[in-house]
Amino acid sequence: MYLTAEKKAEIFTTNSLEKKSTDTGSAESQVALFTFRINHLTEHLKLNKKDYSSRLGLLKLVGKRRRILDHLSHEDINRYRKLIAELNIRK
Repeated sequence: MYLTAEKKAEIFTTNSLEKKSTDTGSAESQVALFTFRINHLTEHLKLNKKDYSSRLGLLKLVGKRRRILDHLSHEDINRYRKLIAELNIRK
């Protein structure tokens, strides 16, 4: 599988608010995980153009990430800007 437990722990450690692998609920760690999954699905869809169920999953992930980022921008704009810069998400 493309996303192992070790890879998830690494994503949470590098991008979470508390910099721990157990901090899975913070907005930063969730957005980082969604970004990793979105990048993986984007590469998959470049090769498999007619995979419509994966395309639907991709659109749902993008929407979830957008909602979390909107919430974070309303709550704390500095955390939002830092996260956008770290993950290279354009906005």
